[in-house]
Amino acid sequence: MAAENLLELYRLARDCGIQTAYWDLSGRRVRAGPDQLLAALKAFGLPIDNPARAGELLRERRARRWAQVLEPVCVAWDGRLDFRVRVPASRREGRIRVMVSLEGGSRWEFAVGLAGAPVLGRSPDGQRLSLGLRLPASLPPGYHRLRVEAGPSLAGEALVVSAPIRAAPVPGRAWGVFLPLYALQTDRSWGIGDFTDLKVFAAWATDLGAAAIGILPVLAAFLDRPFEPSPYAPATRLFWNDLYVDPTSAPNFPECEAARQLVAGPEFRAVLERLRGDSLVDYAAAYAVKRRVLGLLAADFFRRYPDHPDLASFRAERPEAEDYARFRAAVERFGTGWPAWPEPFRSGLVGPGEFDDAVWRYHIFVQWLADRQLAAVPNLYLDLPLGVHPDGYDVWRHREVFALGVRAGAPPDMFFTAGQDWGFPPLHPERLREAGYGYFIAALRHHMRRARMLRVDHVMGLHRLYWLPPGHDARSGVYVRYPADELYAILTLESVRSGCAVVGENLGTVPPEVNPTLAQHGMLGMYVLQFELRPEGRPRPPEPNSVASLNTHDTPTFAGFWAGREITDRVDLGLLDEAGAAAEREYRSRVRAATVNFLQEVGLLPPDEGRPEAVLRGLLKFLGRSEAAMVLVNLEDLWLENRPQNVPGTSWQRPNWRRKARYAFEEFSRSAQVAQVLGELSRDRGPV
Repeated sequence: MAAENLLELYRLARDCGIQTAYWDLSGRRVRAGPDQLLAALKAFGLPIDNPARAGELLRERRARRWAQVLEPVCVAWDGRLDFRVRVPASRREGRIRVMVSLEGGSRWEFAVGLAGAPVLGRSPDGQRLSLGLRLPASLPPGYHRLRVEAGPSLAGEALVVSAPIRAAPVPGRAWGVFLPLYALQTDRSWGIGDFTDLKVFAAWATDLGAAAIGILPVLAAFLDRPFEPSPYAPATRLFWNDLYVDPTSAPNFPECEAARQLVAGPEFRAVLERLRGDSLVDYAAAYAVKRRVLGLLAADFFRRYPDHPDLASFRAERPEAEDYARFRAAVERFGTGWPAWPEPFRSGLVGPGEFDDAVWRYHIFVQWLADRQLAAVPNLYLDLPLGVHPDGYDVWRHREVFALGVRAGAPPDMFFTAGQDWGFPPLHPERLREAGYGYFIAALRHHMRRARMLRVDHVMGLHRLYWLPPGHDARSGVYVRYPADELYAILTLESVRSGCAVVGENLGTVPPEVNPTLAQHGMLGMYVLQFELRPEGRPRPPEPNSVASLNTHDTPTFAGFWAGREITDRVDLGLLDEAGAAAEREYRSRVRAATVNFLQEVGLLPPDEGRPEAVLRGLLKFLGRSEAAMVLVNLEDLWLENRPQNVPGTSWQRPNWRRKARYAFEEFSRSAQVAQVLGELSRDRGPV
């Protein structure tokens, strides 16, 4: 390869936002090789097979950019719009016409002189200038259209995101509880928690003073063919999981004789008893049972109430639900993911008569029920997963904004020496931007219309994401940059409009710009005390702009961590040898001693006390009295559960996303110990 060709290849990659090097967790600089960059550029959509084409493609990209009068998207923070225009150098002393079509329908128009505008850049041939301008009026919050006319056949349009600089706040020194919905069990559950169970659980916690009810994602999943129950591989980020719908709360359940007879029958009751008695959720069986009942209810409802006003209202609010229902009907027709469908279905064309109308009506019906049942749950703290299943609705319908064939993941680190392959396609930064971020906005709105707080999974993905191009595994991926300023503007705008606070999951490898950006925009980060405990010194206290917790769904529980249970588990999985395990156990022993000593020094643990339950209460007091905006309690810690909900890096080897809580709601809600610990936390936090 000629040196000049390689140089142009690296320049082309950087022009596309593909990082040619990054720093790993050990502080080592990892440089991408030519093969990695070629694969990444092809995945990005460029027609390149060897570095010799890089210079030509780079010149073409730059020429197209200089031909654009405006960037496709501009941000107006707190209404102030600073933007750049690209015009012929001969127009340097002229004037341009600037028009703004406001979201509400109004239209503004200005004549703007270019003579005093600062020059931000000059095209390689010197024929065009990039000039910096400011709109001479403050824009209201919203999504507006900007049009600039700089002469005959010289015009450009852009989306303007006018956003408040800060997101909606978390009120006071708040606290909340966390429990996955699938793990929540009540006396009336059908082998898995549902939205009615969640409503009862949330009311109980809210009465105790909780301001947040944290759960894992409850988005629609593939629970038949295909089958993937993981909450972090949903079929869509735009619709809810019908497995969590409560059929008995459907408005027509009391009058649907067929559904009532089925539920009351001995065979059905026997299946329910088995599902309730299992310690693990059987997703396929639970879905099959619930689907039978909901299917009868859907058919009955459309027969009785074809023009039901609230269902009509939902369909008007969410017109895309009808397209989603067609997709799910096609999934059931073909019994496989969309990439294996015949044309024209594979290309997104599913017309009348090409699917089962009963299945289509079912999916409309259950999405309406899910939305209305979730609306009745107070103080929800929802979770927006980073990706979606590659066979899901979002990739099928919005494929133009995904980098098809690429998988997102993470580079090797001390825990995952081969890196991580998350299996889902990442969003394509340029195509997402050119499409006006419609898909991203829709995903946010879907969650924020029902949540008080929203956790954005892997918030670093707003800045950069690790791509695994075809033919490459996680050891040879590359980081790709995203238009963070525009994504944050959309987040803050949707947050303020909905009143939903934003939490960025900023754990793991965090680029230096992430945490200051979260703070600038009034978004909370995460503080996990388990990561702060050391064999010497005191743990770092939580920052005021954080959600503080002892652990997360991806770490050991408190009792599991305290006993070093995950060390033994890693040995069993072949991820750690006995020598490494011995070193980690010795280190953990010193961490336990240092933690007990710290708590005793600050008066949060009595002398000569070291029982796990006492240490737990001391650590929760440490968090409760901190400056953290929110303290989130994993409810299972309160009865010293030692089994995790998820073991990262495993699938079938461990029962991830399936383990039910040890105690049913009726038991833990009456527990004096649970009430006492949460009462202490509420007092430490003060009034919400």
